[in-house]
Formats: sequence, structure tokens, C-alpha cells
Amino acid sequence: MAGLGDLAGKAQQLLQSDKVRKSLHSTQAEGVSDKLLDAAAGTAKKISGGKHDEAIENARNRADEAVGDR
Repeated sequence: MAGLGDLAGKAQQLLQSDKVRKSLHSTQAEGVSDKLLDAAAGTAKKISGGKHDEAIENARNRADEAVGDR
């Protein structure tokens, strides 16, 4: 069974693949990531009771810049 370090190494190799990079920066990935990030941010805001909305939104936007075609 592969250890956590092995899994992280394989994930890192996968992310360096040109095919994966193109997929992550596609129009389709943008739409999917926007929905997921919006849902995650909404849940985090609800859990925090609005106390950390600005920080949550900033984190959501930084993540959005890393995925999709923008």
C-alpha cells in the first residue's frame, strides 16, 4: 500500500502533466470550479456566522484564479 508521501508525489507528477494543466485551465473547468468554490464559500460563511466572510471570499477568489480559463 502506498504511503501518504507516495500519494502526494504521484499527485504532484500528475499536476505537472501538460494534458492535466490544459484541462485545469479550460472553459469547462472554469464552470465546474466556480460552482464548487461558490458552494464551499457559502458553506464556510454559514458555519462562521458571517464573521469571516471577507477572508472566505478572498480565499475563494485566489482558488478561482488557479483553475479555469480566466
